[in-house]
Amino acid sequence: MPHTRIPPVRSVCGDVVLWGVLAAATGYGFRDAGAAASPALDLYLPLAVLALAVPLSRRRPGPAVVLANGLCALGLADSATPGNAHVLSLAVLSCLLGARVVAARRPLLVLAGCLAADLVTCAVLRTQAVWWFYALTVLPAALLLPWLAGRHWRGRRELVREGWRLARSLEERQHLVAERARLTERADIAADMHDSLGHALSLVALRAGALELSPDLTDRDRTDLAELRGTIADAVEQLRETVAVLHDPTGTEPGAGLSVTDTLEDLLGRAVASGVPVRWERRGAMPALPSLIERGMYRAVQEALTNAVKHAPGSAIRVQITHEAARTRVSVVNAAPPTDGSAHATEGPTVGVGRRGLTGLRERVTVLGGSLWTGPYQGGFRVTAVLPHTTTARPGRPEPEPGTAPGTQARTRGRHTESALPSGTALHPAPDTDTIAPESAKRLASVRSAARRRSVAAFVAPVVAAAFFVPAAVYLAWQLTTSVLPPSRFDELTTGRPRAELAPLLPAHAYPYPPDHARSAPQPPGARCEFYRSGRDLLHEVDLYRLCWSGNILVTKDTVPASRP
Repeated sequence: MPHTRIPPVRSVCGDVVLWGVLAAATGYGFRDAGAAASPALDLYLPLAVLALAVPLSRRRPGPAVVLANGLCALGLADSATPGNAHVLSLAVLSCLLGARVVAARRPLLVLAGCLAADLVTCAVLRTQAVWWFYALTVLPAALLLPWLAGRHWRGRRELVREGWRLARSLEERQHLVAERARLTERADIAADMHDSLGHALSLVALRAGALELSPDLTDRDRTDLAELRGTIADAVEQLRETVAVLHDPTGTEPGAGLSVTDTLEDLLGRAVASGVPVRWERRGAMPALPSLIERGMYRAVQEALTNAVKHAPGSAIRVQITHEAARTRVSVVNAAPPTDGSAHATEGPTVGVGRRGLTGLRERVTVLGGSLWTGPYQGGFRVTAVLPHTTTARPGRPEPEPGTAPGTQARTRGRHTESALPSGTALHPAPDTDTIAPESAKRLASVRSAARRRSVAAFVAPVVAAAFFVPAAVYLAWQLTTSVLPPSRFDELTTGRPRAELAPLLPAHAYPYPPDHARSAPQPPGARCEFYRSGRDLLHEVDLYRLCWSGNILVTKDTVPASRP
């Protein structure tokens, strides 16, 4: 069974409204034609043709224009006048032809065919010159100009539609890039956590090497081995959390792989217990620091110890923490390695696993509002971090580390901003972009709403203006027509008679808007003058009659010219 396409309700309603408008114009033309018009040919037939042409114009606008042009051609057979109301229907359907057909060749052929049919009709009927003039001017204008307007309308709509389609495509690509950046950010966070394990793994490697040199296993060795297993277990737990961050779509709090219970003393104590030659001192009274600053200090010392153990094993390490009034300075200096003093000749080898150690530390310190200096010092290497006692992040871009790509700086800055969140702060997952209306759709809705408002304003403004001006015009016309004193009655007025006797000859109202030269004309002392119009012409000025009354007695009457003498 073939599928029949059912037009939507909106299209049907639009066709009904359009047919109603064209039918009203047809009915008005039939009434204006008078008794000579035939109801069958001049009313019922055109209404039936329009009822067919209007819905046909959606799928086949060319034949619809041909039908409307046929109604206009019937008007050429009228012996009274070639013009009829169907030219409006022809113009509307021609406009729809331009708006609904992309190509121009076939519509132009349709328009040319309609014009040729009109001229052939005039030639066959041997009409007068006025009919030829109508067929060569009015009908071509009703065919071509609306078609051009419809093509322009279609072009504007396609331009806007393609623009918003492109905006939607670009926005979807932007969402994809943002999602990819979010996933990359999660991987960077996990990589940062993995880098933080370098310190613990370096200590494990150092202690394992010491155990390998032991000739036999003593109780002390077994104790060290048990501690080694505990350290390795901690490292495995941290690796598990790293994998969870990489694969968990909702994610956990960044920095979860970093211990939040360890203190700086615990870190240095573990290093000393592992055989690392660390000497440290604290200067100044330790203030109450925010947790973010404490974690920053912890991370600075941890990263510096990791680099020293990794690149200068066996070298002495000096850690100095100085508390000042508004900031704390953390300095970690390792001496030259016993065998090779060039391990820290450049900053590049000390960046840590994946070249991210000092880069990540620099980003973290910058986010906290501090600064970091790293570089060779007396044959060894020095890491100095200055942290404020208040967590005021710098709004500017942090100073890039030499040899670091700008993209890496941007990623690590965002990563450490998230890892600097206090413990227990809930991180909400990014909203699903599929459930949120894209910005292009919101903008398109806003533009459509503005266009509707402008259309409503364009329709309402004349209506409001008419609501004010039409009553004013009617009132003015009433004043002008009720203040007219015909010349014959003006001649019957005689001076010296009371107003009560002359009242039947006077209009209902005096003229309230006499010109200035009429008001300034000399008048009898103590008299009161009234003005009346001499004619009913509303579009031109007429002469005024002036009647002057002293009390209720008419003392003078004269004529004031319409224009200044």
